[in-house]
Amino acid sequence: MTSASRSEIATIPATAVEPFLAIRRLTVGFPASDGIALASNLIEITVAPGRTLGLVGESGCGKSVTIRSIIGMVPPPGEILEGEILWLGRNLVGLGEKELRKIRGREIAMIFQDPGASLNPVHPVGAQIAEVYRVRLGLDKKEARERSIELLRAVGIPSPAVRARDYPHQLSGGMRQRVMIAMAVACGPKLLLADEPTTALDVTIQDQILALLVQLTQQSGMAMILVSHDLGVIAETCDEIAVMYAGYIVERGSRDAVIDAPRHPYTRALLAAELVFEPASRKNHFETIAGQPPDLARLASGCPFQPRCPHARPACADVSMELDRPAPLHGSACPFVEGDG
Repeated sequence: MTSASRSEIATIPATAVEPFLAIRRLTVGFPASDGIALASNLIEITVAPGRTLGLVGESGCGKSVTIRSIIGMVPPPGEILEGEILWLGRNLVGLGEKELRKIRGREIAMIFQDPGASLNPVHPVGAQIAEVYRVRLGLDKKEARERSIELLRAVGIPSPAVRARDYPHQLSGGMRQRVMIAMAVACGPKLLLADEPTTALDVTIQDQILALLVQLTQQSGMAMILVSHDLGVIAETCDEIAVMYAGYIVERGSRDAVIDAPRHPYTRALLAAELVFEPASRKNHFETIAGQPPDLARLASGCPFQPRCPHARPACADVSMELDRPAPLHGSACPFVEGDG
């Protein structure tokens, strides 16, 4: 469990405000030797101001590709094959690079998984944040430096004026991630995309970073999509959860609904896979999910989870993978297993 407890999370009703972001039937494909691998398949997502959506699932299920699509950063040779990405009512699909650059950083910002690969190793971190202010907001050199120091202080960097002169390799992993968060929020974006931002950090630092992200969203009204393979992290940090498997969203709903009454067998399997300590044996254990994730270029018809599902039946081959309830209701792509009566 993380220090970003449920009581700390903003409780703005999901229906209280219009969404910043509305993704409709987003499908992203990559050429494969025997066809097209669909990394995101008919994705439907909405995110409202002040809300945090958790996107969770095993590695390779399409989480990162989905959020990269929002800002036009699908890794080549992948491409958006279908759907809309409506940002403040404007469709981002098909926009040119020049138009997307106006949106990246200023309106939608992204924190990547590995700050070591995202920060420039030959420039001090303060200079890299200051560059954001200079390029995107047009500030002069002195004001940009002052703003960068204040921002480092705001994200919890001790002695920020001193640390601003440090190079990335002189900082710990947790500090480098704080610098990345500072760069992402420098221009006051309305939406923050966080792609596995704590994967390489130890548990204590992970807690601090997640608490910082929650604090930033609460203070600014910024929305956030948090990507993780760890359902525990998502449960303690997000207002709403979308569970992905093999490119599809298989379950979506409020945090409490998904965690307390999961309706899809895959979500149940993820919850069962959380690490548990047994006092009697003084050992940790967790249940693994049988089988292997499918090849996205060779998906069988119907539900892609059926080869691993304890409830599988012949009719699973005819499942449409459409959620049975529209947002913000608790929807599931499985018509055979009911978790909430």
